[in-house]
Amino acid sequence: MPNTLASPNAPASLDLQSFLDGRRMSGLQWRVVVLCFLIVAIDGIDIGLAAYIAPAVRREWGLSVAELSPIFVSALLGMMAGSLLFGPLADRRGRRFVLLASVATFGLATLATLFATNVTELSILRFIAGAGIGGASPASVTLTAEYASGKRKLSIITLMMCGNSMGSAFGGVVASQIIERHGWHAMVLVGGVLPLLLLPVLWMLLPESMRFLALRRPHEQNRLRALGRQIAPDVVTSQTTFAARETKQSRSPVRELMVAPYARGTLLLWAAFFMGLSVLYLMASWLPTIITNSGGSMRNAALVTALWSIGGTTGGLLLGRVMDSARPAWVLGAAYAVAFVTVICIGRAFGNATVLAPLVYIAGVCISGTQVGLNGLAATYYPTANRATGVAWATGIGRFGSILGSSIGGVLLGSGMAYPVLFLIVGVPALLAALCMFAMPASRREPASALAPALTPGNSGTR
Repeated sequence: MPNTLASPNAPASLDLQSFLDGRRMSGLQWRVVVLCFLIVAIDGIDIGLAAYIAPAVRREWGLSVAELSPIFVSALLGMMAGSLLFGPLADRRGRRFVLLASVATFGLATLATLFATNVTELSILRFIAGAGIGGASPASVTLTAEYASGKRKLSIITLMMCGNSMGSAFGGVVASQIIERHGWHAMVLVGGVLPLLLLPVLWMLLPESMRFLALRRPHEQNRLRALGRQIAPDVVTSQTTFAARETKQSRSPVRELMVAPYARGTLLLWAAFFMGLSVLYLMASWLPTIITNSGGSMRNAALVTALWSIGGTTGGLLLGRVMDSARPAWVLGAAYAVAFVTVICIGRAFGNATVLAPLVYIAGVCISGTQVGLNGLAATYYPTANRATGVAWATGIGRFGSILGSSIGGVLLGSGMAYPVLFLIVGVPALLAALCMFAMPASRREPASALAPALTPGNSGTR
């Protein structure tokens, strides 16, 4: 039994934050990271689903480019609703509950898409699937942040979130192989079955957040001890109790986002999410259609879009490492500035695949990868009591930007605007996101060397 290894001098009461942050990652903690990685990877497949099947649906149903917009927009509306509703629920009912409910929702809704016969039915089902996706991704970020420990917390969070872009890339590769051979229904089948296969694994292996339990359910000490023994069996005894350094807040989690000391950072995070997601979703949703309209095949369109997602994976891993040792918001601001220049260059590269491919990859690094890092920044900015709400509402507000990006893509393409002008317009939100990040206040979780002079090293770990 693990208890036999416990030190007789082990403290009877442990501060949970110090317990988790003061040691290397255990098997339990890495299990949480892996399971959350799988959730957001399947999220990535389903998020990109509409973009991958859109050309085939358009051809089969005889639709115009503009008539495809409801399919994209409905999923994004669902994601927005899911983020805004599931975030506060995760802060009240728990991260595990929300993750199980979300995965079941988008799996079943995607599978039901097999029976859609028109744009209206497809859009309704994409809305429901989007609601599940909108709840799953922020809850995954939150749970990972609350189990990650050590000096590489942001690296671990961004590593987990890279599952999203890797899932999207995997979806692009699968789509390039099966849609032309077996039709778009085959791709929908893949997107619906995978989350339902993952669901029983999550039920058996995914734990609740220890930070959430200590803050919201401190009476469940047996449950906390059982989890604690899997992390440090030589420290936790049958008499050990865990206490949360934080206190439960009297206001609602949403209201807490808009009071000191979080209000300014909240508004800047919301603006950056809005701008970043508007560019990300315009590019991810319409890039395959733009390439096919320019004379490329559906296979090439899917492969180039997959390159965008691979760039997002690379960018998330790279930026996470840099963010652990530098001012995280400034790192993201610099990446958004590079994205602005790259998107402009993409508008001048159509027709030249040799130039277009690396530019799309770099744009993926700086836009999709930066969005991964932005989730990590949000997760470390807020305390446990409203962390899920903070991440989810930032994502939810950002969905307005994704809806705008997806909607305006059809309008811009339908206008006949020259690609250099079109992509100049597309790049402007990336520049605005960069400005938001450079204005972002320092998080108390940042390294002392990266903080503003007014924040002393002694204050750097107060949360």
